[in-house]
Amino acid sequence: MKVSVFGIGYVGLVQAAVLAEVGHDVLCVDVDANKVENLKKGIIPIYEPGLTPLVKQNYEAGRLKFTTDAEEGVNHGVMQFIAVGTPPDEDGSADLKYVTAVARTIAQYMTEHKVVLDKSTVPVGTADKVRAVMEETLKARGLDVTFDVVSNPEFLKEGAAVSDCMRPERIVVGTDNDDVVELLRELYEPFNRNHDRLILMDIRSAELTKYAANCMLATKISFMNEMSNLAERLGADIEKVRQGIGSDPRIGYHFIYPGCGYGGSCFPKDVQALIRTAESIGYTPRLLQAVEDVNDKQKTKLPTFIKRHFGDDLKGKTFALWGLSFKPNTDDMREASSRVLMETLWEAGASVQAFDPEAMDEAQRIYGHRSDLKLMGTKESALQGADGLVICTEWQNFRAPDFDVIKNALKEPVIFDGRNLYDPERISKRGFVYYAIGRGKSIDIA
Repeated sequence: MKVSVFGIGYVGLVQAAVLAEVGHDVLCVDVDANKVENLKKGIIPIYEPGLTPLVKQNYEAGRLKFTTDAEEGVNHGVMQFIAVGTPPDEDGSADLKYVTAVARTIAQYMTEHKVVLDKSTVPVGTADKVRAVMEETLKARGLDVTFDVVSNPEFLKEGAAVSDCMRPERIVVGTDNDDVVELLRELYEPFNRNHDRLILMDIRSAELTKYAANCMLATKISFMNEMSNLAERLGADIEKVRQGIGSDPRIGYHFIYPGCGYGGSCFPKDVQALIRTAESIGYTPRLLQAVEDVNDKQKTKLPTFIKRHFGDDLKGKTFALWGLSFKPNTDDMREASSRVLMETLWEAGASVQAFDPEAMDEAQRIYGHRSDLKLMGTKESALQGADGLVICTEWQNFRAPDFDVIKNALKEPVIFDGRNLYDPERISKRGFVYYAIGRGKSIDIA
């Protein structure tokens, strides 16, 4: 099938590459000429395992093409994906200006029936807005051309997006026209061979499903973080609690790891957007408000532990930081806990020596050159002469370090672990003071 994808960001590029990989003829459209030229050269704007070879192979094979020409994109395929960003507006609600701009563009150039698929994470009711914009534009052209608007939200995890896309757990499709379903079955047939993954529903339900999924996962994280705060005050070990409750299949082990707060491009934005949606219809979403509040406070945990140990005045102190990205296998630092940590430490007069396997360039882009931030080449070099080690991201190669090297490099054997990577008992026997989330030295019974 001929497919057009508007927006070559995270979602658009992964979806386009995977559709091309199974044989579809995909044309990607973006307003950023530099990005388009780089992609043609094989320069990928994001770090995502497995994505670069996928893009290169399919571009070379001619199944994946890139352009800035919107008219060419509209004329290319019946299937028109909208995969542009929906950044938070000033009040936290999702800003739909890019989505409606693409809808207007499609209607401006189309001359025959199109199926417009909302891939972006959009609030309930967006399909109605897309339809209205397109109808208005077609009317202004004096054209009577039919089209369908479909909600087809993505469920990709950063760091595992390619495999999530190749082997989706579900393909949610919201449509009000049964005739479109056959086209969508053809589009997704290659991903459906093992068993039917298509979940059909009305458009508004599909739009809400995406937000509900992300908010549920965010809720699980905030719940465990709340439990870890209780554990610290009650003298319990949150890891033992996690194992105890995770064994219940109704709860399960996924997403119940306590930590120093969630970040990224999805959870913070989507929780906030759904809160704003609820408030706009006169409903107070108390649980979602609490999820957001717990998470905001959780990002101050590590700085609080550091100040508990060293005092409020951190002038002259240097801290080694392992992990800058909001999670492993990505270079994304949006809403990352590391940012709150570093900015709090700088405010208190401390310096940071940071290492991350992928996010160093991103940290440089965000913070530029500053005397109180050194970006180090290895995790070991980040330790040299530091007063303590802080861990913000659970990268694999942080899980089994040489503790003798850490101890010898630090001025004081103290670790502040925001991801609970180590066993408190084992690490204290090695002579470390170990602050973790809901375990170790963090437990403080009043």
